[in-house]
Amino acid sequence: MQTVLLIIHLLITSAMIGIILIQRSEGGMGLGGGNMGGMMTARGSANLLTHATAVLAACFLTTSLALAILASRGTRPSIILEQPASSLPSPSPRPSAPQPPASQP
Repeated sequence: MQTVLLIIHLLITSAMIGIILIQRSEGGMGLGGGNMGGMMTARGSANLLTHATAVLAACFLTTSLALAILASRGTRPSIILEQPASSLPSPSPRPSAPQPPASQP
């Protein structure tokens, strides 16, 4: 399950990177800017790419949270205070201080 979700997560990530790179940037450095084959106006393609980015970002967030939940189920942190007393190791007895020799009368 975790492997399938990870593969889906990577596909969403690469799709989101591609969508972001083809968007027209305001600084003029984007790869987009063409008319996408004349099928859409510049405004329509910008809206479509913006919505696609938002949907992919929501999917990315969802798969990230699901992967984190699945990863945390495998290992539980052990907290000493939450363990029952019977499972805790017993402390070793301290050696007592040497007693002075008793004086003989």
